[in-house]
Amino acid sequence: MESGIVRASADEERLVLRDPDGLSLELVASSTTDPRDPWDSASVPAEYAVRGQHSSVLTVQDPTGTVGVLTEDLGMRIVAEDRDRIRLAAGTGAPGDVVDVVADPAARPGLTAGGTVHHIAFRVPDRQAQEQWRQELVERGHHVTAVLDRQYFTSIYFREPGGVLLEIATDTPGFDVDEPLLELGRSLKLPPWLEPGREAIEHSAARLRLPAENNPALADPDGGGR
Repeated sequence: MESGIVRASADEERLVLRDPDGLSLELVASSTTDPRDPWDSASVPAEYAVRGQHSSVLTVQDPTGTVGVLTEDLGMRIVAEDRDRIRLAAGTGAPGDVVDVVADPAARPGLTAGGTVHHIAFRVPDRQAQEQWRQELVERGHHVTAVLDRQYFTSIYFREPGGVLLEIATDTPGFDVDEPLLELGRSLKLPPWLEPGREAIEHSAARLRLPAENNPALADPDGGGR
Protein backbone atom coordinates (compact mmCIF):
# COMPACT_ATOMS: atom_id res chain seq x y z
CA MET A 1 0.00 0.00 0.00
CA GLU A 2 1.41 3.35 -0.97
CA SER A 3 1.47 6.31 1.38
CA GLY A 4 -1.55 8.59 1.24
CA ILE A 5 -4.96 9.32 2.71
CA VAL A 6 -7.50 6.50 2.69
CA ARG A 7 -11.17 6.94 3.59
CA ALA A 8 -11.93 3.81 5.60
CA SER A 9 -15.57 4.66 6.32
CA ALA A 10 -17.94 7.60 6.50
CA ASP A 11 -16.58 8.61 9.91
CA GLU A 12 -12.93 7.57 9.61
CA GLU A 13 -9.92 8.53 7.50
CA ARG A 14 -6.41 7.09 7.65
CA LEU A 15 -3.12 8.65 6.66
CA VAL A 16 -1.05 5.65 5.55
CA LEU A 17 2.74 5.76 5.68
CA ARG A 18 5.69 3.40 6.00
CA ASP A 19 8.55 3.52 8.47
CA PRO A 20 12.20 3.06 7.34
CA ASP A 21 11.86 -0.74 7.69
CA GLY A 22 8.74 -0.87 5.51
CA LEU A 23 6.19 -1.34 8.28
CA SER A 24 2.81 0.11 7.31
CA LEU A 25 1.48 2.62 9.86
CA GLU A 26 -1.82 4.49 9.87
CA LEU A 27 -2.72 7.77 11.57
CA VAL A 28 -6.47 7.54 12.10
CA ALA A 29 -8.83 10.53 12.15
CA SER A 30 -12.11 9.37 13.66
CA SER A 31 -15.33 11.13 14.59
CA THR A 32 -15.77 8.66 17.46
CA THR A 33 -15.30 10.34 20.83
CA ASP A 34 -11.90 9.58 22.32
CA PRO A 35 -11.74 10.35 26.06
CA ARG A 36 -7.96 10.09 26.27
CA ASP A 37 -5.89 13.23 26.76
CA PRO A 38 -4.15 14.49 23.59
CA TRP A 39 -0.35 14.57 23.26
CA ASP A 40 -0.41 18.24 22.34
CA SER A 41 2.47 20.72 22.41
CA ALA A 42 3.32 24.24 21.39
CA SER A 43 3.51 23.11 17.75
CA VAL A 44 0.57 20.64 17.76
CA PRO A 45 -2.86 21.93 18.90
CA ALA A 46 -4.98 19.58 20.99
CA GLU A 47 -7.58 19.08 18.25
CA TYR A 48 -4.90 17.65 15.93
CA ALA A 49 -2.80 15.79 18.49
CA VAL A 50 -2.38 12.02 18.75
CA ARG A 51 -4.39 10.52 21.63
CA GLY A 52 -3.03 6.98 21.59
CA GLN A 53 -3.29 3.76 19.64
CA HIS A 54 -6.57 3.65 17.74
CA SER A 55 -6.63 -0.04 16.80
CA SER A 56 -4.55 -3.09 15.95
CA VAL A 57 -4.77 -4.80 12.56
CA LEU A 58 -4.33 -8.57 12.21
CA THR A 59 -3.83 -9.66 8.59
CA VAL A 60 -4.47 -13.37 8.13
CA GLN A 61 -5.22 -15.75 5.29
CA ASP A 62 -8.44 -17.07 6.84
CA PRO A 63 -10.14 -14.86 9.45
CA THR A 64 -12.52 -17.53 10.78
CA GLY A 65 -10.28 -18.97 13.49
CA THR A 66 -8.84 -15.58 14.41
CA VAL A 67 -12.27 -14.02 14.89
CA GLY A 68 -13.34 -17.09 16.84
CA VAL A 69 -10.52 -16.68 19.35
CA LEU A 70 -11.14 -12.95 19.76
CA THR A 71 -14.87 -13.41 20.34
CA GLU A 72 -15.22 -16.79 22.05
CA ASP A 73 -11.98 -16.83 24.08
CA LEU A 74 -11.20 -13.15 24.66
CA GLY A 75 -14.75 -11.81 24.89
CA MET A 76 -14.62 -9.26 22.07
CA ARG A 77 -17.62 -8.59 19.82
CA ILE A 78 -18.00 -7.90 16.10
CA VAL A 79 -19.13 -4.31 15.53
CA ALA A 80 -18.63 -3.88 11.77
CA GLU A 81 -17.85 -5.82 8.60
CA ASP A 82 -16.72 -4.25 5.33
CA ARG A 83 -15.46 -6.35 2.42
CA ASP A 84 -12.30 -8.03 3.72
CA ARG A 85 -12.19 -6.26 7.11
CA ILE A 86 -13.95 -7.34 10.31
CA ARG A 87 -13.87 -4.89 13.23
CA LEU A 88 -14.07 -6.18 16.78
CA ALA A 89 -14.29 -4.22 19.98
CA ALA A 90 -13.88 -4.65 23.72
CA GLY A 91 -15.35 -2.50 26.47
CA THR A 92 -17.03 0.61 25.11
CA GLY A 93 -15.59 0.13 21.63
CA ALA A 94 -13.92 3.54 21.75
CA PRO A 95 -10.55 4.15 20.06
CA GLY A 96 -7.98 1.98 21.83
CA ASP A 97 -10.49 -0.86 22.32
CA VAL A 98 -10.59 -1.92 18.66
CA VAL A 99 -9.06 -4.77 16.65
CA ASP A 100 -9.45 -5.11 12.88
CA VAL A 101 -9.04 -8.55 11.28
CA VAL A 102 -8.18 -8.29 7.58
CA ALA A 103 -8.55 -11.31 5.29
CA ASP A 104 -5.80 -11.63 2.68
CA PRO A 105 -5.40 -15.06 0.99
CA ALA A 106 -1.91 -13.99 -0.13
CA ALA A 107 -0.79 -12.98 3.37
CA ARG A 108 2.50 -14.50 4.44
CA PRO A 109 3.25 -15.64 7.99
CA GLY A 110 4.97 -12.96 10.02
CA LEU A 111 8.66 -13.19 10.87
CA THR A 112 10.57 -11.70 13.78
CA ALA A 113 12.45 -9.10 11.79
CA GLY A 114 12.52 -5.45 10.82
CA GLY A 115 9.31 -4.29 9.19
CA THR A 116 7.05 -6.57 11.24
CA VAL A 117 5.12 -6.34 14.50
CA HIS A 118 6.29 -8.93 17.03
CA HIS A 119 2.99 -9.28 18.91
CA ILE A 120 -0.29 -7.63 19.87
CA ALA A 121 -0.77 -6.95 23.58
CA PHE A 122 -3.93 -6.80 25.66
CA ARG A 123 -3.83 -5.28 29.13
CA VAL A 124 -5.16 -6.55 32.46
CA PRO A 125 -4.97 -4.70 35.79
CA ASP A 126 -2.82 -7.11 37.77
CA ARG A 127 -1.19 -10.52 38.15
CA GLN A 128 -4.32 -12.13 39.60
CA ALA A 129 -6.40 -11.23 36.54
CA GLN A 130 -3.58 -12.40 34.27
CA GLU A 131 -3.39 -15.80 35.95
CA GLN A 132 -7.17 -16.21 35.61
CA TRP A 133 -6.90 -15.49 31.88
CA ARG A 134 -4.04 -17.96 31.58
CA GLN A 135 -6.01 -20.72 33.25
CA GLU A 136 -9.05 -20.12 31.04
CA LEU A 137 -6.97 -20.07 27.86
CA VAL A 138 -5.19 -23.29 28.77
CA GLU A 139 -8.54 -24.94 29.50
CA ARG A 140 -9.69 -23.84 26.02
CA GLY A 141 -6.75 -25.66 24.45
CA HIS A 142 -4.29 -22.83 23.88
CA HIS A 143 -0.56 -23.31 24.42
CA VAL A 144 0.19 -20.42 26.77
CA THR A 145 3.62 -19.49 28.11
CA ALA A 146 4.41 -19.32 31.78
CA VAL A 147 4.12 -15.88 33.38
CA LEU A 148 7.22 -13.92 32.33
CA ASP A 149 8.71 -11.10 34.38
CA ARG A 150 9.29 -7.95 32.32
CA GLN A 151 10.25 -5.83 35.35
CA TYR A 152 7.58 -3.17 34.65
CA PHE A 153 4.84 -5.75 34.01
CA THR A 154 4.38 -9.49 33.62
CA SER A 155 3.36 -11.22 30.39
CA ILE A 156 1.86 -14.38 28.97
CA TYR A 157 1.82 -15.24 25.25
CA PHE A 158 -0.07 -17.53 22.89
CA ARG A 159 -0.75 -17.74 19.15
CA GLU A 160 -4.14 -17.54 17.51
CA PRO A 161 -4.95 -19.80 14.50
CA GLY A 162 -3.76 -17.21 11.97
CA GLY A 163 -0.30 -17.28 13.54
CA VAL A 164 -0.38 -13.87 15.24
CA LEU A 165 1.35 -13.83 18.63
CA LEU A 166 -0.93 -12.38 21.34
CA GLU A 167 0.18 -11.12 24.74
CA ILE A 168 -1.74 -10.43 27.92
CA ALA A 169 0.25 -7.98 30.05
CA THR A 170 -0.37 -6.41 33.46
CA ASP A 171 -0.58 -2.71 34.23
CA THR A 172 1.40 -3.29 37.42
CA PRO A 173 3.91 -2.55 38.76
CA GLY A 174 4.14 0.20 36.12
CA PHE A 175 6.81 2.07 34.18
CA ASP A 176 7.37 4.60 36.96
CA VAL A 177 8.42 1.94 39.47
CA ASP A 178 12.09 2.95 39.25
CA GLU A 179 12.01 6.61 38.14
CA PRO A 180 9.69 9.62 38.40
CA LEU A 181 6.86 9.82 35.87
CA LEU A 182 8.17 13.03 34.31
CA GLU A 183 11.60 11.46 33.76
CA LEU A 184 10.31 8.54 31.68
CA GLY A 185 12.08 8.09 28.37
CA ARG A 186 15.11 10.26 29.11
CA SER A 187 17.51 7.42 29.88
CA LEU A 188 17.94 3.80 28.88
CA LYS A 189 16.47 1.52 31.53
CA LEU A 190 17.43 -2.16 31.54
CA PRO A 191 16.22 -5.05 33.69
CA PRO A 192 18.85 -6.52 36.04
CA TRP A 193 19.49 -9.51 33.77
CA LEU A 194 20.50 -7.22 30.88
CA GLU A 195 22.65 -4.79 32.87
CA PRO A 196 25.86 -6.78 32.19
CA GLY A 197 25.39 -6.05 28.49
CA ARG A 198 24.59 -2.34 28.88
CA GLU A 199 27.67 -1.09 27.01
CA ALA A 200 26.97 -3.24 23.96
CA ILE A 201 23.25 -2.42 24.01
CA GLU A 202 23.89 1.32 24.25
CA HIS A 203 26.41 1.10 21.43
CA SER A 204 23.95 -0.64 19.09
CA ALA A 205 20.85 1.41 19.99
CA ALA A 206 19.83 4.28 17.72
CA ARG A 207 20.31 7.74 19.19
CA LEU A 208 17.04 9.50 19.97
CA ARG A 209 16.68 13.27 20.04
CA LEU A 210 13.59 14.79 21.67
CA PRO A 211 12.37 18.29 20.78
CA ALA A 212 13.39 20.76 23.47
CA GLU A 213 9.74 21.46 24.29
CA ASN A 214 9.33 17.80 25.32
CA ASN A 215 12.44 17.70 27.47
CA PRO A 216 13.37 20.69 29.65
CA ALA A 217 16.92 19.40 29.99
CA LEU A 218 17.43 20.00 26.26
CA ALA A 219 16.39 23.59 26.56
CA ASP A 220 18.58 24.25 29.61
CA PRO A 221 22.25 24.68 28.60
CA ASP A 222 23.23 23.70 32.15
CA GLY A 223 20.87 20.73 32.30
CA GLY A 224 23.14 18.27 30.61
CA GLY A 225 20.69 17.41 27.81
CA ARG A 226 21.77 16.64 24.26
